[in-house]
Amino acid sequence: MGALAEREALRVLRLWTQTIAPPVVAAALFIVVFGIALGSRIRTIEGVPYEQFIVPGLVLMGVATSAFANTATSIYQARSDGFIEDPVSSPMTASQLVLGYLTGGVLRSLLIGAATLAAARVFVSFPLERPGLLAAALVLTSLAFAALGIVVGLYSTGWDQQNFVGNLVIQPLVFLGGVFYSIDDLSRPWREMTHADPIFYMVTAARHGILGSGDVGPWLALGIAAALAAAMLGWAWTTFVRGVGIRT
Repeated sequence: MGALAEREALRVLRLWTQTIAPPVVAAALFIVVFGIALGSRIRTIEGVPYEQFIVPGLVLMGVATSAFANTATSIYQARSDGFIEDPVSSPMTASQLVLGYLTGGVLRSLLIGAATLAAARVFVSFPLERPGLLAAALVLTSLAFAALGIVVGLYSTGWDQQNFVGNLVIQPLVFLGGVFYSIDDLSRPWREMTHADPIFYMVTAARHGILGSGDVGPWLALGIAAALAAAMLGWAWTTFVRGVGIRT
């Protein structure tokens, strides 16, 4: 398992201009365009300056999308090129395979989260009220979406299916998860739809960690994030046990 985890980590670090830099630059541009440019018009949300309000959601967005993309791409490429047969035919268990492939996705997403926070600090001054809560929210988010990436990577029969999940499922859920707005500003049925979005609770947990406030309580938000992470990890483990995408 150690060799597999090392391979996945090195893949992220050696290709940092492709795996880490683009999401951080994109988040910085979001802060400049939405935070600074619109901040003069949207003064505050829930008493928080708008440019501060959007920082937690942008950090969470980078973590979620990169964790998914990393494992989904890595596993599907391994299947497509045929070298996934080496790890799956080794004595490694399904749990060890999951942990090995998770390493790259979690490492990449957490590096992006930390780099996004640092980049945001260049443009916006914001507090860090509960760093432990923020760390927990980001780790649970990275685990959940890296595990989902494993599932999609194993089930995919083409790159278009990964793009569908990433662009037409995850991205809309992220943008509807309260990254740029408070649900108190929504009317029905949009408020109820946002409450049904699990990413909303991850964003809220991150917002509690940075700003100390959110649309729902921190422990409810963190509990739902933990439940989603556990469900996705269980799904990824089951998919490996069944040999989906590996055994014919």
